[in-house]
Amino acid sequence: MIEKIRDMMADHQPDAITKQSKYAVLLPLVRVNEAIHILYEVRSHRVSQPGETSFPGGALETGETFEEAALRETEEELVLDRGKITVLGEMDYIVKQNHIIKCFVGWLPEVDADRLEPNEEVEAVFTIPLDYFLTTEPKYYETRLKMERDADFPVELISGGQKYKWRNVTQQIPFYRLSDHYLWGYTAHLTHRFSELIKNEANKAD
Repeated sequence: MIEKIRDMMADHQPDAITKQSKYAVLLPLVRVNEAIHILYEVRSHRVSQPGETSFPGGALETGETFEEAALRETEEELVLDRGKITVLGEMDYIVKQNHIIKCFVGWLPEVDADRLEPNEEVEAVFTIPLDYFLTTEPKYYETRLKMERDADFPVELISGGQKYKWRNVTQQIPFYRLSDHYLWGYTAHLTHRFSELIKNEANKAD
């Protein structure tokens, strides 16, 4: 039996136990007047969360890798050739109980943001200088999620029963106050983390 288990584990590809939806986004870097900017999308009324700021991205299709999904979604949403995107690498990602979001940093040196004509999922695009995020910290606000259980939940099978101390979840949600747009949630988290990676690397050089 142990040999069968050994063979099974040797071939097994680890994955999350919970069934998580998988998403991928691209953090696009473009050149504006010789400065590096981050490009953002404003979601249109044709998709969920209309009016919100996001990166190009979406759910993985069958057989896709996270990187392939990020590139496909960027190509579709910004209506540009995939050959104009150079993936610089994958950065830290977001994991929640029901979904995982991976983020790739892309360099689009030939793309003029003002001339982009995105598809119907995108209301507009805009850019913010990377330097802004290297010198500006977001403000984090706290939210709390309270654990609730069904009436027939078998508390008698748990040590402590009714007195069991369920852990409530506290989340820190970042906001950037931009002049013409707002940036919060996952997109702000990824933006902030990207700026931290750059600053950490600069500190190493010093």
